[in-house]
Amino acid sequence: MSEWLPETPRTLAFPTAAYVTLAGADWLASASPHPDEMHALWATRPAAPSVLPCGTAFDVINAPALFGRRMADRLWSDGPGSGPVAAHRGRILLFAAPGTAQRLPALLGWEEWATAVPPLLCHGSGDAVTVPPLHPPRGATEDAPANAPFLAAAEPPFLAAEEPSGPAGSRWLVAPDVRDPWLPGPDVLLWACVRAARSVAGPEKETAAQHPVSALTRG
Repeated sequence: MSEWLPETPRTLAFPTAAYVTLAGADWLASASPHPDEMHALWATRPAAPSVLPCGTAFDVINAPALFGRRMADRLWSDGPGSGPVAAHRGRILLFAAPGTAQRLPALLGWEEWATAVPPLLCHGSGDAVTVPPLHPPRGATEDAPANAPFLAAAEPPFLAAEEPSGPAGSRWLVAPDVRDPWLPGPDVLLWACVRAARSVAGPEKETAAQHPVSALTRG
């Protein structure tokens, strides 16, 4: 297991589909002004990554790998779950509702834990992101260890030839599987950022930070 993306256990609460379904491909293509061209590209090069604009079908919150993994963990263990999640060049891409890229930084600015959140790249209207291939290359999932779902989809051969394996990889961690997936908004991702930051600060500080809230709730 690479050091930049720690192992996440395979559980029923954390889906780790590596393959994009036909319905998921329809949703991804809807982000493009020319969805038919995207389908044609994927039909001829299913193992190639592609570039899609943000701001219409989705925004993307781009986090450092370790922190992004912690956000996804919190979303699935304590929260409402996540939308599609991908790994790309040593970072985690969390697909979010349109408008999130504009609102999340402003919300973080008011949060006392903001200093513990590493710099996030928020891709919204006018931006574009590279999305992983719809399918990993043949044999990638067969060779992956059963307890390492985040490594299920390895890098495409042409990427592996150009760049070292590991952080340079582009793969789905939670692949799109429906035509209209639920996407977290800025409030949900703010909550995930705070929970992830607290977990980095340590359990004692996290517990201390929760006491005032518990006291208000009891009162």
